[in-house]
Amino acid sequence: MPNSSKTLIDLETKFWQAMVDNDSETATALLAEPALIVGGKGAMQFDHAGYRKMASQGPQVLTSFELDDIQVVFPNEDTAVLTYRATQGVAPRGNKEAEEFEEMNDSSTWVRAGKAWKCVLHTETPVATEAAH
Repeated sequence: MPNSSKTLIDLETKFWQAMVDNDSETATALLAEPALIVGGKGAMQFDHAGYRKMASQGPQVLTSFELDDIQVVFPNEDTAVLTYRATQGVAPRGNKEAEEFEEMNDSSTWVRAGKAWKCVLHTETPVATEAAH
């Protein structure tokens, strides 16, 4: 499904760009409701209003990103799972000069709702470094 893989990679990239652009309407349109996220702060379920609040009031903002080593698997025609490595620039809200870069191993699960794909689950795990214990 090479064309379908490209579609999902494009949607994942569009979501990341919406975060950089602080465009919560574009990001929300790509999310299932409810959606889930799992990361360093645990697991959380949220609806569209909850996402808008996180995007506008969260303590950090995404300033840049690069996605590499993207793989796409279709368990069935209406489900896609993406895995990739993300290099992301993050900064405290209102202080882009304090930008730091993080490398993460990410995954997203997308489901087809009618003709549209919606992201229902996103996970992120920091890339292990040799200095980590």
